[in-house]
Amino acid sequence: MTTPGARPLQALVLVGGQGTRLRPLTYDIPKPMLPIAGRPIIVRILEWLGRYGVTRAVLSLGYRPEPFIAAFPSGRVGAVELAYAVEPEPLDTAGAIRFAAEQAGLLGERVVVVNGDVLTDLDLRELVSFHDVHGGSATIALTPVEDPSAYGVVSSTAEGRVLAFIEKPPAGMAPSNLINAGTYVLEPAALAEIPGERRVSIEREIFPRLVAQGQLFAMASPAYWIDTGTPERYRQAQFDVLCGSRPEVHLPEATETQPGVYLEAGARLLGEVRGRLLLGQGAVVAEGACVTDSLLGAGVQVARGASISDSVLLSGAAIGAGALVSCSIIGPDAVIGEGAVISGDTIIGAKTIVAPRARLDGARLTR
Repeated sequence: MTTPGARPLQALVLVGGQGTRLRPLTYDIPKPMLPIAGRPIIVRILEWLGRYGVTRAVLSLGYRPEPFIAAFPSGRVGAVELAYAVEPEPLDTAGAIRFAAEQAGLLGERVVVVNGDVLTDLDLRELVSFHDVHGGSATIALTPVEDPSAYGVVSSTAEGRVLAFIEKPPAGMAPSNLINAGTYVLEPAALAEIPGERRVSIEREIFPRLVAQGQLFAMASPAYWIDTGTPERYRQAQFDVLCGSRPEVHLPEATETQPGVYLEAGARLLGEVRGRLLLGQGAVVAEGACVTDSLLGAGVQVARGASISDSVLLSGAAIGAGALVSCSIIGPDAVIGEGAVISGDTIIGAKTIVAPRARLDGARLTR
């Protein structure tokens, strides 16, 4: 998707956070390594970057860097070459960008910066073109949301010059519903504004400084966008793939056996399915079980009489006979006892055992 002769794009992907809102899953798995429809979030991001001509991506790592490095032994994802920058201590958003750019030798280059917990179908070509036309040192992608109070809100002129960047304004006080979508184009001049070797927030320190200089622009886009950082939105991101809301995202390892029902190699669907389903490699849904609008990872076992709805079961999870799981996330190799009832955005951590006939609503349970 690159134009012949176009300047190659290099990216910095911020994946150093602890993923506190998805604990206890993230005690064992860094948030960007959690799967979305069978592939880690970071892989989905790198695939998107590759579609728009990014040739190299530097992963800015902090919390649990080892799983990232181990996951990509070839140092590539598709056409994207990978490099790593591991923070010696948390440096906040801008500090992480500066550190990663310095480690990768990119302080003198234009870079695309991406938050590692955001999935989007933003057209990067359009964003870079907008950036070139306006000539600022930085450009932010914006997306509209119903409640902007949990985000960085941007107010800009009709031509896109940013007038104000307000981080997490009080409810009802935001100047617009357009928020920072977590994708930026930064020129060397913007990188030079970030002091080295200390914690620096790009939202609270660097963007306001660029606004004062008249060097920050923003482009709104109606493209698909989701922050995967909460249980509800993490589940929603999975279903958006199954429902076809993201036509560029494919399930190459799965076969569609009926509309909206995808089975990977060795998966056995012996029970009933309602709505949409992704059944991972070697997973089994027993006769007499029912699964509705859910994603079940590799090796998941669902016993007779169990019911799964609007949920995500990660690899190796086992659901006992007669158990009910709704609107929840079950971690890898967790065991849900017979007759247990799990609901209300409950998260069960990896290898955790839930007792038979337990009742958990909105709980966080770890071993």
